[in-house]
Amino acid sequence: MAMTTGGGGGSMADINVTPMIDILLVLLIIFMVIVPVTPKGMDALVPQPPKSPQAQPKTIDRTIVVQVFYQAGQVPYYKINEDAVNGGVGGKVADVELQQKLTSIYANRAERVMFVRGDDDVSFSYIANVIDIGKAANVDHIGLMTPKIQAGQ
Repeated sequence: MAMTTGGGGGSMADINVTPMIDILLVLLIIFMVIVPVTPKGMDALVPQPPKSPQAQPKTIDRTIVVQVFYQAGQVPYYKINEDAVNGGVGGKVADVELQQKLTSIYANRAERVMFVRGDDDVSFSYIANVIDIGKAANVDHIGLMTPKIQAGQ
C-alpha cells in the first residue's frame, strides 16, 4: 500500500462555483425588484342585485333621477324623480331652480349619486347642462341612464 501526498504541482479539477452564486444573487435581486412593480388592475365596485324584494324600495327612495324632457321648438324642462321643476317650464329659471333643489337634496347626504335620463329628441348639450348643474350642486358621481339600463338588462 503506497500513499502519496500532494506535493506534486499539478492542476486541480474542481468547479469554481463563485461566478454561479454571483449570477444567482443578481437574478434573485432582479426578481425581487420586478415583482412588486407588476401592474394591478383598476378596483371597481360592481353593483349586486338585491337579495330580497323588500330591499329594492329602500334603494329606489335614495336614487335621484333627473329627467330631461323636450318638445320640438321649445326649451327642455326637468323632473326630479317624477316631480316637475318649476312647474314644467323650461329655460334659465328652471336651471336655477334645478340647482337649488339638487343642492338642498344633497346637503345632508353622504352618498352623492345622481342619474340623468333624457328623451330621445333631447340634444346632448342639454344633458351636459344638467351634468354641469349637478356638479355645481356638489354631486360626486353622475350617471347617464340609457334605454338598456332602463329596461333592467
